[in-house]
Amino acid sequence: MFKSLHPNIRVRIYISFLSRIIGSMIFPFMAIYFTDKINASTAGILLLVNVIVQFLAGLYGGFLADMLGRKRLMVVGETMKLIAFIGMLFVNSPWFTSAVATFVMMLVISIANGFINPAAEAMLIDVSTKETRAFMYSVNYWAVNFSLMLGLMVGGWLFKTHFFELLVGLVLMSFVTLWMTSALIEETMTKGKNADKKEYGLMPLLRSYQTVVKDFPFVLFTLGGIAILSLEFQRNNFIAVRLEQEIVPKAFSWMGGHSLLIDGVRLLSLLTVVNTIMIVLFTALISKWIKNKPEQPIMYAGFLLFGLGYAFMAFSNHIPGLFLAVVVLSIGELLYVPTRQSLLADIVDDSKRGAYMAFNGFVFQVGKMFGALGIIIGEAIGGISMAVLYIVFVLFGIAFTRVALHKKAGQHQQVAA
Repeated sequence: MFKSLHPNIRVRIYISFLSRIIGSMIFPFMAIYFTDKINASTAGILLLVNVIVQFLAGLYGGFLADMLGRKRLMVVGETMKLIAFIGMLFVNSPWFTSAVATFVMMLVISIANGFINPAAEAMLIDVSTKETRAFMYSVNYWAVNFSLMLGLMVGGWLFKTHFFELLVGLVLMSFVTLWMTSALIEETMTKGKNADKKEYGLMPLLRSYQTVVKDFPFVLFTLGGIAILSLEFQRNNFIAVRLEQEIVPKAFSWMGGHSLLIDGVRLLSLLTVVNTIMIVLFTALISKWIKNKPEQPIMYAGFLLFGLGYAFMAFSNHIPGLFLAVVVLSIGELLYVPTRQSLLADIVDDSKRGAYMAFNGFVFQVGKMFGALGIIIGEAIGGISMAVLYIVFVLFGIAFTRVALHKKAGQHQQVAA
């Protein structure tokens, strides 16, 4: 069935898979990089600025994707990424290192991703049908998690000792993905060629999102998603820094007399791999189990399990307990992701689905902002207080989502009456 998908879809999944394998060896650990090179508070500020830049670039990138065309914006973004990766390589070489220059290169990468992601999402919708879309997103979800698992397994072991070599691999892979984008992707939208230049300004951009912002239930639903997803981005920010600082390196012996040295970075890598393995193995099974069952109770149970797992990771250094916490939060993720996506499809205005889905994409960017803020806040209040804060976020997530769905149901009843 995969071969029956449009060639653009298959190529885009390949590109995403290849770029994420190398990228996930490096970027999930950049909070540790900036903390080591500068300090934890500054690292949090830098990562927050980086996320804000990608958030704003994504806003404008979604707008430009309808003006310039999908492929053109994707090629521009891939070219920017290649240049920035080469820059990162030079400023982290054995002969010269600069954390400031590395941050500047990360800003360029964030702008590039802000251009690529909405254009790629629009392109996937352009060439898919209602019948193939669910299968397309399922394959893409699996590929993303599998590539993250492979990248994190390698990155956790090599990031601190072979950072330069990882950057070399990133540059080489970027050449490949740029070629695939420019040579194998077909343009799916041509209207942008004759767009009036004056329509590129700020006001047309704001008007395109005005309808969505006025949909109060959808905004509440989005806020609920931000509250929940903010926890996930704590793993590569506050939790990553805390484990790197607090976990004392320890050698574990296994068969044949071999020993394995586990430090905070490698432990984080293993924990993330466990999470990803569970997602890869059990997504189809859980999706089948929840079919035809009430979605809201399952989603709220998923929220709670997800939050409890992250709350434990916020303060504990008990390694078996941390692995158990990952299992708990993984079950929560498996429960809430498909149910929330299904409910999301029910509450959007089908006539403006593109704008609604673009706005929903902000959940990830704002979640990343809270993730970066977690380093700064965690440095000030400590792990136990962060655990309490995570639970508060879960409660807000449940409350916002529940009110949103209740109000949307009321609107549907009024229309029916």
